[in-house]
Amino acid sequence: MNGLGVTPGPVPRLAVGWLASRALMLWLLAHDSSPLLSGGSVAREVGRLYFHWYGVLEQGSYPVHDTLWQYPPGAGAVLLAPGLVPGLTYVQAFVTLTLAADALIEVALVRAGRRPGRSLLGAAMWTGGLPLLLHLPLARYDVQVTAFAVLSLLALARSPRAGGVLGALGALVKGWPALVLLGTPRGATTRSAWTWAAGAGTVALGLLSLSFRHPLSFLAEQGGRGVQIESLGGTALNLARHAGWSGRPRYQYGAIELVGPYVPVVAAASLALTALAFGLLVLWRVRARCWNEATPFDAALCAVLLFTVTSRVISPQYMVWLLGLAGVCLTSRHTVQRPVAALVLAASALSTVVYPLCYGQVMGGSWAGCLLMLGRNGMLAAAAVLSFARLWRATGAPTVKSEQRAQPRTDSNRLPNRALSLS
Repeated sequence: MNGLGVTPGPVPRLAVGWLASRALMLWLLAHDSSPLLSGGSVAREVGRLYFHWYGVLEQGSYPVHDTLWQYPPGAGAVLLAPGLVPGLTYVQAFVTLTLAADALIEVALVRAGRRPGRSLLGAAMWTGGLPLLLHLPLARYDVQVTAFAVLSLLALARSPRAGGVLGALGALVKGWPALVLLGTPRGATTRSAWTWAAGAGTVALGLLSLSFRHPLSFLAEQGGRGVQIESLGGTALNLARHAGWSGRPRYQYGAIELVGPYVPVVAAASLALTALAFGLLVLWRVRARCWNEATPFDAALCAVLLFTVTSRVISPQYMVWLLGLAGVCLTSRHTVQRPVAALVLAASALSTVVYPLCYGQVMGGSWAGCLLMLGRNGMLAAAAVLSFARLWRATGAPTVKSEQRAQPRTDSNRLPNRALSLS
């Protein structure tokens, strides 16, 4: 209570929580050079790598023959944006824009949660979940990408066109937001959203191709990636080191990857599992019969979880995506993903222990590092399986009994009983 004996409402409490937690994240970023917080490696990516790409993009070209450039053309626009902020260094401007995107997500989730029949739990999830990753979200552009996905999902019900456009723009920045359109309701909504997504994506890609040289240079580097040490396959190989596997970690393609015997087999298995996940999602889409307001949200979280878990790379910033999508799910009281959101929160907290706090243990392949990765990836795998199972059950054809329970009582339903009582 305040001095007047009035308890602040949930929205002011969320605002205070957001401001306090983001101030803490900024403080951690300012002290990133501490050995406990990564020894400077978190902030270095913006100050060196992103700024280097900014210089290349300013010359009218995407990076070429750069093994670290693995992003779709839209990423160039995000990396150029800090240069438009006057009076700040590149790093300061980048962090400022990241916080602005973070605040935009928060406001969107609060607005969605305040509608009749909705919940502010999604905004609370984002407010409290993002700081679990410490200062990492402020030094990567995944918050900006997540903003496209969150706004796309929240716009779909009122304007499928806007939802489609936002999803397409997000996909041009980092690929995965295209998955948020998977769960659009059949019929006019899907046709409108997917048509506008295709149109907007084509126009935006055309404009970027006219403005910059080598827009598709990222494809060669993306295809060459191996098995990152933090992926599900990487966890298996790291454990195999204790059984005599002769592989070792190596920094390449912007990540710590494992090299040695059987790595190509594990990479191929990951790609096969990703293809299987895509097939399962297509099967769900064909089979699904029951849609409600939360189905597009739930399908988006499920799809991104499946693609994340089966990927050859599971970087810690991927958790930003899952926190945002889980927050969208929790804005609806009809979501079936609440236990999945809890697992995402737990995996986010453990992911911070993995990186940056104990990353040396992970790279060294110690039992502690292996068990940490097994715990984090085990939670993500469990979340993916649970998410798909709950989505499958919730959208299947209703049984006869459930149809009878859902059938409203009418006068015609009551007539036979009345006739019996009169007889």
